[in-house]
Amino acid sequence: MLYSVLLILLIVAISVLLLGVKVFFVKGGRFPNGHVSGNKAMRQRGIGCVQSQDREAQRKPRFSIEEIERNIM
Repeated sequence: MLYSVLLILLIVAISVLLLGVKVFFVKGGRFPNGHVSGNKAMRQRGIGCVQSQDREAQRKPRFSIEEIERNIM
């Protein structure tokens, strides 16, 4: 039992070190931005995160005059 726990802790420690090589050993290093809005290709395509899109939709009036005019024509 103790052997299994120590083995698991060793594996987790090695994994954290390997994932954080850039952070731990490079001056000014940091983890990459995993957020959708931080991805350059996604921004070029106009894709944003759901929270940002929802926030923008909440600011916009529910039935704007422009939408009503577009739907009539």
